[in-house]
Amino acid sequence: MDEDMEDGVDVNTEDEKVDEERSGANGKKKKKKKKKKLGPLFDPGARYNWKLCGGRHGHNYIPCVYMEGGRRHHERSCPRIPLMCLVSLPQEYRPPLPWPERESKIFYKNVAHPKLSAFVKTRSWLNSSEDFLLFPREESEYKGGAQHYINSIQEMAPDIEWGKNIRVILDIGCTSASFGATLLEKDVITLSLGLMNDQIDLAQLALERGIPAVVGNVGSRRLPFPSGVFDAIHCGQCNVPWQSSGGRLLLEMNRILRPGGYHIISTKHGDIDSEKGMSTLMASICWNILAHKTDEVSEVGVRIYQRPASNDIYELRRTKEPPLCKEDDKMDAAWYTPIRSCLHKVPAAVEQLGTGWPEEWPKRLETVPEWLRDSRVKLTADHEHWKAIIKKSYLNGIGIDWSNIRNIMDMKAIYGGFAAALSSQKVWVMNVVPVHSPNTLPIIYERGLLGIYHDWCEPFSTYPRSYDLLHADHLFSRLKNRYAILGVSSQLLSWLRWIEF
Repeated sequence: MDEDMEDGVDVNTEDEKVDEERSGANGKKKKKKKKKKLGPLFDPGARYNWKLCGGRHGHNYIPCVYMEGGRRHHERSCPRIPLMCLVSLPQEYRPPLPWPERESKIFYKNVAHPKLSAFVKTRSWLNSSEDFLLFPREESEYKGGAQHYINSIQEMAPDIEWGKNIRVILDIGCTSASFGATLLEKDVITLSLGLMNDQIDLAQLALERGIPAVVGNVGSRRLPFPSGVFDAIHCGQCNVPWQSSGGRLLLEMNRILRPGGYHIISTKHGDIDSEKGMSTLMASICWNILAHKTDEVSEVGVRIYQRPASNDIYELRRTKEPPLCKEDDKMDAAWYTPIRSCLHKVPAAVEQLGTGWPEEWPKRLETVPEWLRDSRVKLTADHEHWKAIIKKSYLNGIGIDWSNIRNIMDMKAIYGGFAAALSSQKVWVMNVVPVHSPNTLPIIYERGLLGIYHDWCEPFSTYPRSYDLLHADHLFSRLKNRYAILGVSSQLLSWLRWIEF
């Protein structure tokens, strides 16, 4: 589709090149066949011995989260020497149930560990029954149920039209995941951010249920998302210290929230202002409070803030703290990038993301916004390309039982065409844009899809067995070139080539 997609990788290794050479005094041309150089091939006779990843968390091991001894890093920190071990399966592991049954019922032994066992006994929304963990639809961490909680938010701010102008949400913290699970019924896709210090591993339960989740942390680094892409951010009883370090964490929310987007915070005791300096902090970044209500049924206090949709209000601030970010600050730089203690302005140029709100869902999936007009032809071609492949091959021709597929990862997404072509299926797709590829992740979010940045030379931040299907289109050939530059052995190159094939 794009000439630079393969980055010089020869994918037709068995073809022969024909080279024309000029020879002789009469200048006649003669054709000389010259074989292409073949890269290292997978040897079917070779045998590889893999050790199992050890430690107490062997079958739940996440390399960039766990330290030796089972303790966890506060932020992502990968081993200096790449690990060459296999993560083992839990004893008596069973594949998840088909969707939608798995949303409310998962196999206990797939996720069991001692702290989870103790946690289950103290929660009404999580029950154990023989071999299963059950998530009753009428139960939630919110009294009165998640449906009542979500309806009360829309009553407080009628402009929040779930599933229309609000499509993509980031949910900070992951408890029962009932917020995201309930919004799925309204065509809202919610990405739960499971925090690394969560000893119960609630994000793993969400993924096992088929609900989008990823492991991360709100700390000193930016989250691995582009700027201005989430329609709303929700923090329900997540106990994030927004006011610490001069409100640096809130500045990160300001970066990733779409201009005009909503930040929804709920607290158990109903008084956010009891946290010292919270109101002052919100005023300093010019977030407007749309509504404040203590819900008697849910027994939580809810506040809904809105990020400014233009830069005019920043000129009216009494103080210039926090300062506005410099013009040369790369707002989309988010891989091991420290959070800046500055306030990002709203994009003003027509060719920039964030100058207008996307079309309502599902129209936004195929609508090319004004700021993407230069990429209109490529985006449309990519969409039609994947729609044809999914219809003619993936759904019927390669033996996949799609009734057992729910969680999908596209390991090298470009414009999200693969995910868009699957939008009518009962699946969700995590679109991964490698950090060394062109930055197309904002386009994916603009279409109403989920995605994340990642460097595939490092382990992905999720639990083992998170995905039912991995899709890699020309990923390993690109990585092969990077590994070759780094001097990795030909044995590993052979393995990469075999995986791609």
